[in-house]
Amino acid sequence: MSKRNTLLRQARKRRIRSRIRGTSARPRLTVYRSLTQMMVQLVDHDEGNTLVAESTKEAKAMLTKDGAEKLGALVAKKAKDAKITTVVFDRNAYKYHGRVQALAEAAREGGLQF
Repeated sequence: MSKRNTLLRQARKRRIRSRIRGTSARPRLTVYRSLTQMMVQLVDHDEGNTLVAESTKEAKAMLTKDGAEKLGALVAKKAKDAKITTVVFDRNAYKYHGRVQALAEAAREGGLQF
């Protein structure tokens, strides 16, 4: 990725994060997508800790839309076990399209509200 693209992505990320903050009642569901895997975390900024974390590697899922759906369903199940029902979705400067969209819709179907 070129330096310009990296700077633009970082600017989008800062712009999004300035408006989104997770609390203990409504943690931030953040998505990280790389070329080899996808990671999801539920973050509580009040306490400064991660409540739930999952990746396609841990879920033994491929990095495809199907794998993202499996990851979304798994993170929704873990969140239910931790008694979390509502979250704030942080797409982390990625377009709401493809794998990110599939993950979000699967998490919604799994019972998370955002």
